[in-house]
Amino acid sequence: MSTLLSALRRRVLAPPMSSVGFAARGFPVSSSDVTDHLESVPQAVVCGFEWGIESPSLWEVERRLGMVEPEHRGFAYEGATMAFTILDVLPGGRRDRTAELLLGPGNPHIFLAYIGIGFAMARLPRPLWKKVLPDLPGETYHPTMSWLAVDGYGFDRAYFDTRKWVAEQYVPKPYAWQDAPEYFPRAVDQGIGRALWFIHGASAAAVAAAVSRFPEHRRPDLWSGVGLAATFAGGSGRAGMSRLRDAADSHRDELALGAVFAVKARTHASFVPAHTRGAVEVLAGLTVAEARRLADDTTVLPDVSGPDPAYEIWRQRIRDHLGSTGVASAA
Repeated sequence: MSTLLSALRRRVLAPPMSSVGFAARGFPVSSSDVTDHLESVPQAVVCGFEWGIESPSLWEVERRLGMVEPEHRGFAYEGATMAFTILDVLPGGRRDRTAELLLGPGNPHIFLAYIGIGFAMARLPRPLWKKVLPDLPGETYHPTMSWLAVDGYGFDRAYFDTRKWVAEQYVPKPYAWQDAPEYFPRAVDQGIGRALWFIHGASAAAVAAAVSRFPEHRRPDLWSGVGLAATFAGGSGRAGMSRLRDAADSHRDELALGAVFAVKARTHASFVPAHTRGAVEVLAGLTVAEARRLADDTTVLPDVSGPDPAYEIWRQRIRDHLGSTGVASAA
């Protein structure tokens, strides 16, 4: 019976591998080595989800995910976290799978795992969202970085419902994530920005044109999402990153901010691919070590008070440093 239920959940909740490809999604790109590289990201997520929804134990999920190459392992953990989140909040069964994963083998990939929670949110009714965030005692970045779940929700909606969320620029209703409903649409926009990097196949000109079609007040968050995706996922060499930096124009600091967060996530997982090193050097004018140190030195504790969530205060500190030193503008 459990195997049957797992199969049904997989069929209903997870997109088939073929449907995450750019051609199937109708994205305005042509097949190339770049699109093949970028398409491997959602494919890894689907694999992680299928293993998470079907495997009877954390031990087995960990072993399967361990076979994924380091560059894509974090994406597979996104999918597994999505599966565990769904299993935790649906009626029947345990309620601690996600916490067990994130406090255990998924901890090095916790930043991407939060995004996986957002993918689950995209498939769950809003009344169940209050159950998706696990308690993670002792975890340094919890719940500050849990805003990446909202980012993941925005990415998912832009990727799978592109007309509504990108072409029609849909704005979601606020939701009191971490008691900051007014910040919810901003975090969603950060995820939409990440999706634009994939939707437009890492083309700097096309991404910039897509961002420019959004209202001005939404562009900073969109550009930071672009910077995160470009640096973490890659898809463009140094020349392409230079074009992206130039296209960002007055939003170079936001683009660089995304690059710094991407480096933080990559270094936390102890694997930094060559494209990440090149991207942060071009977009932020920083080495990987410098970008990681900047992220660490500006970290904000979750108990900080003020109108903005700790996550945004952290982002603002990084942005302020980049602006004051001029490294992004001079990169």
